[in-house]
Amino acid sequence: MKTLHTFCLAFILLATTICAKADEPTAAKFTRLYTLSSYVNTIVKGQVAGFEAALDPSVTFSVMRGQKVVTYSKEDMLDFIKKNKGVVQNCITTTTQIQSNSDMCVMKVDMKYENFTRSNYITMANTGDGWKITNVHSVFK
Repeated sequence: MKTLHTFCLAFILLATTICAKADEPTAAKFTRLYTLSSYVNTIVKGQVAGFEAALDPSVTFSVMRGQKVVTYSKEDMLDFIKKNKGVVQNCITTTTQIQSNSDMCVMKVDMKYENFTRSNYITMANTGDGWKITNVHSVFK
C-alpha cells in the first residue's frame, strides 16, 4: 500500500511539472534566430504564422523607390503579407549579420532574383518580450 501511495505521489508531481512547463513564457520563444527566421519564412516562403508577434508595435518598413524613400506601418505590412500568404519567391536567400550586441542586432537578408537583388536591412531589439523587429529597410540592386 505504501508503494502505491509513493507511486501516486510521484505520478502527480510529474504530471504537475509537465503541465506547468507546457506554457513557456513568450519572451523565451523570440530569440534572434527565431525572429529572423519568422521574417525570412514570411517574406520568401509566404508562411505568415507567427510573423505579427515578431514585430514590435512601432515597427516601420521603408523601401527605396528611385530617389524617394517610401515608408509603411506595421498595419500596412500585415495587410500586404496577408494578401500574399502562400506566395513563394523564386530567389536565392542569404543572411549576413552586420552588427550585434545584447540589446540590438542588424541583419542583412539578400534575395537574389534572376535580374536583380533585393537587400533587406533588418533591425531587431531585445525587448521585454524577446527579440522583435523594429525596422526593415529594403533596397534594390
